[in-house]
Amino acid sequence: MKHVMTAAALVAASLTSLPSQAGVSISVGEPGFYGQIDIGGYPQPQLVYPQPVIVQPAVTVLPPLYLRVPPGHIKHWDRYCRGYGACSRQVYFVRDDWYNRVYVPHYREYHHDNGRHEGWKHEHHDDHRDEWHGDEWHGDRHEH
Repeated sequence: MKHVMTAAALVAASLTSLPSQAGVSISVGEPGFYGQIDIGGYPQPQLVYPQPVIVQPAVTVLPPLYLRVPPGHIKHWDRYCRGYGACSRQVYFVRDDWYNRVYVPHYREYHHDNGRHEGWKHEHHDDHRDEWHGDEWHGDRHEH
């Protein structure tokens, strides 16, 4: 029984170290998004620390990453950098207030609906005459 409890505790501990969006698709600008953001073309970001954070020396010097991460990840970056693929990269952590106030509105303005096609008007959006079902076409525009 003691071994089962120990194993359960180890599994629980390993799950808490995963990035918060593991296995979930969340886009930039949506609540709960954490990860790399592209600073090109955006106003100068407000940073948590003025100097980049680096955990491991890099063999190849790459451009720095700008990341939005939960506060607990910043405090213990050496534990979480692997989940972001950033242990050997210079990392700047952007401030949440700058991300929400500046980055997200600018991103939404230029990326609109993040590919969800919300608000798009299609001529035959309810016309299902020409669809693929299983292994054959159902419709009048394709031969079977």
